[in-house]
Amino acid sequence: MQISIYGLEDDVAAKHAGAALKELDRLHAKLHAWQPSEVTRLNAAFAKGDTTVVDVELADLIKESADYARRSDQLFNPAVGQLVSLWGFHQDTFAPVTPDPVKLQTALAAQPSLENLQWDGASVSSSNPQVALDFGGFAKGWALDHVANQFRKKRVMNALINIGGNVLALGKKGGEPWTVGLQSPRSPEAMATIALKDGEAIGTSGDYQRFFEIKGQRFSHIIDPRTGQPAQGMQAATVLAPVSKDAGAISDVATKPMFINGTATALQYAGRFGVKEVLLISANGDVYITEQLQARLKWLKQPEHLYRLR
Repeated sequence: MQISIYGLEDDVAAKHAGAALKELDRLHAKLHAWQPSEVTRLNAAFAKGDTTVVDVELADLIKESADYARRSDQLFNPAVGQLVSLWGFHQDTFAPVTPDPVKLQTALAAQPSLENLQWDGASVSSSNPQVALDFGGFAKGWALDHVANQFRKKRVMNALINIGGNVLALGKKGGEPWTVGLQSPRSPEAMATIALKDGEAIGTSGDYQRFFEIKGQRFSHIIDPRTGQPAQGMQAATVLAPVSKDAGAISDVATKPMFINGTATALQYAGRFGVKEVLLISANGDVYITEQLQARLKWLKQPEHLYRLR
């Protein structure tokens, strides 16, 4: 997490940044997918068939996630925590081991989704004991919106908020827009930069931070819910989310169906999330970009194979 604030006295900026980081720590502890948290408590209740009470904040997050899951044809599916765990990504380091095929097939055959949840006021239960919530594909972007809203209420109008590579801009850095880099998936450097407008958010899903390799094949943490396997067709998917109260969340979620299903349906999903600026990098390194994003991007290293995404 990185927060930059412009235009305030150092002590005032530090106070606001500290409050935001404290709030992000609270959310991290509450939403953790495998260390004891509200999410693991819910998952334990679902596994036992129990009904449990959920606070308003978490209930809203789950219901917002369900809407995004429907828009993505369930390619973004926060109910497949069992699959993520079986692939070894519910820990801080990843062993190069594939899952037990029987356990994997059991988890896949159950087809867990947020549609399995049944609400009664503040109480929730699951008709499917295999539902295991994991908001790793959504929580960073959702938290961006949370902090941005907090800053606006406190009149912090010029800031750059970066949560694990999902970035939201507020205002400007003096007379200049906030400018961020897009990391190359296969080298530790930026491949391009982009100036963000007030309220825009940018996010990337990639196979280059949480992954392991076996015999030269890369297995990343982004699981295709249809197959139970790590998605293989892409190196990275980046979207620039336009200004809205949900810009951060959209910058996080919209990349998932694009990364999993590839270039053929990318613009279809972009449209469902109100996104027009998209960049995809295929498994062989080919770059596909929309005309709108190409007009704003400054390449530091021009791609060898660059195609218009249409």
